[in-house]
Amino acid sequence: METFEAIHARRSIKAFDPEHRFTEEEEKRLLFAAIQAPTSFNIQHWRFVVVRDPALRQRIRTEFGNDQAQMTDASLLVVVAADVMAWRKEPARYWKNAPDEVAELLTNWIAPFHEGREWLQRDEAQRSIGMAMQNLMLAAKAMGYDSCPMIGFDIEQVAELIKLPEDHVMGPMVAIGKGTKEPWPKPGQLTLDEVVFEDTF
Repeated sequence: METFEAIHARRSIKAFDPEHRFTEEEEKRLLFAAIQAPTSFNIQHWRFVVVRDPALRQRIRTEFGNDQAQMTDASLLVVVAADVMAWRKEPARYWKNAPDEVAELLTNWIAPFHEGREWLQRDEAQRSIGMAMQNLMLAAKAMGYDSCPMIGFDIEQVAELIKLPEDHVMGPMVAIGKGTKEPWPKPGQLTLDEVVFEDTF
């Protein structure tokens, strides 16, 4: 599917074929597309928890997920999180394939940019989550599948269920699979005139 077609065709689908399964190759293709997303200083904060256990998925749905059927019926349920402290964990590895002078320059910038700025560390982690999720959903659409990003769940309880490390932050989860119902009509996009400004507001 052509890029602009995938962007315009991607919708949040709520009904999935519970019998459909991805091949291992398809899963890797989706996740590899997700990690092509940009991140500040190439830190790659994102972490993806693929929830496979049917009992765990059922528990997330019924106890903490407002009984959203896509949590159990989609082929994949991916909880997207981020390591807020990734900036201080062996930062040289993020630039291991760069020319030495570039790697040294960027690696030496990472700590001063993040140190003592907890709000920035969290903001960057969440930005990284968002860009990776969009890659994941557009890749699914390009492969002929559907997806649904979700934040309508008990974040603290699900974080406990997936054993989220203390220095990580939760993002949304994404259900991906073979949709079985047409989406609702698009509710309406704001016009470019309302959201685009030149130079200043």
